[in-house]
Amino acid sequence: MRKFIFGLLTGGLLIGCGKEEAKPTSGLTISGTIKGFKKGTLYIQRIKNDSVLVPIDTLKFNGQSDFKTHIDLKHPEMLYLFIDRGVSNSLDNNLPFFAEPGVMTIESSLEYFTADAKITGSKNQALYDEYKLMMSRLIDKNLDLIQLRILAMNEKNQARVDSIQAEQDDNLKRRYLMTTNFAVNHGDYEIAPYVTLAEIPDVSLKYLDTIQKSMKPKIAQSLYGKKLTTYTKERKKLGQ
Repeated sequence: MRKFIFGLLTGGLLIGCGKEEAKPTSGLTISGTIKGFKKGTLYIQRIKNDSVLVPIDTLKFNGQSDFKTHIDLKHPEMLYLFIDRGVSNSLDNNLPFFAEPGVMTIESSLEYFTADAKITGSKNQALYDEYKLMMSRLIDKNLDLIQLRILAMNEKNQARVDSIQAEQDDNLKRRYLMTTNFAVNHGDYEIAPYVTLAEIPDVSLKYLDTIQKSMKPKIAQSLYGKKLTTYTKERKKLGQ
């Protein structure tokens, strides 16, 4: 199931070589600054072949912190900025961003690449930031509950363990419900089918069908809209 889901999140994308063109009339122009990053490589990547990230553009940094490139992007799609620091294996290397045809700006720092990131120029990205903030509260609560559950298990307090487990189950249900509501309320943006496929692919078929039907016609014909429709049909066939 997981491989099938990630397969649904892949899509066609022509490669832009990073050469600046005179007034591009289509695709995506990305510019920005990575403060403190003077030497290394920045890759623009996308998901392909069941969750494998592959580069679609490569930018070399040699003394400068600014960058600019153009990609022949046909549709809104989740892409990733991967920073190759050369000597560091930091986990803070990969920054997802919801790309849209047009002009986008990405500003960050070498020290806190993902945490300091400020991304503008994409409505889907703005909604994705809103979604992540909403989910962060539930994630933080679950982490707290995990710590409390471990403590209760060490104390062999089964009643407390069961109580905390019930809270975790309720927290998970809230995550699914909030994501479903978010997707339904934003059916006029590509973020709706994306978060459904990426975050709650195993949501009940009733809710999945509601989300799929809430998409506006334009979104239903988008990259992730088509994938959500296909996925929903497959789930119905399996009766799951």
